[in-house]
Amino acid sequence: MKSRLFNLNSTWQFPASPEEVWAVIADTDMSWPNWWPHCTFAAPLERTEAASEATEEILKATTAHLNFKAFLGYTLTITIHPTKVSAPREIEFDAGGHLQGTGRVTLVPQEQGKTTRMDIEWRVRPTQRWMNVLTPVAAPAFVAAHALMMRQGEKGLQRELANNRTKKPA
Repeated sequence: MKSRLFNLNSTWQFPASPEEVWAVIADTDMSWPNWWPHCTFAAPLERTEAASEATEEILKATTAHLNFKAFLGYTLTITIHPTKVSAPREIEFDAGGHLQGTGRVTLVPQEQGKTTRMDIEWRVRPTQRWMNVLTPVAAPAFVAAHALMMRQGEKGLQRELANNRTKKPA
């Protein structure tokens, strides 16, 4: 049975510059669990030798293993490995684990760079047998669970950006 390809897209909006958003989403510790509800590390980061000390190269040498707990009660463990990093505007990555495929996050400046639109694209296939068996009837529920999880991520990142702004000296 060939698993279904899910094309999952989200757009997030932030009252922050692309550089501010980038600093949080592309930190070398890949610390999404610090601000994304229901996201935790499944294992320590894996890091190979980076081509240089540049942040972009360190990110490309890093793999994060993350758990995402869906509101339907299941948890997906996903590995995220950046493959292309163009600061401060785009990250492409390979995804593995319970969802295999690719993803891309693109930051688009709005209002002369004062706000940011973040476009997120996932092209993934489930690897778990139970998901593949249920997909013909449960695909709408899986897509809804993804949308809710992404909305929680957006809200968490909005809070993190607001907290970072209040920490900065005037």
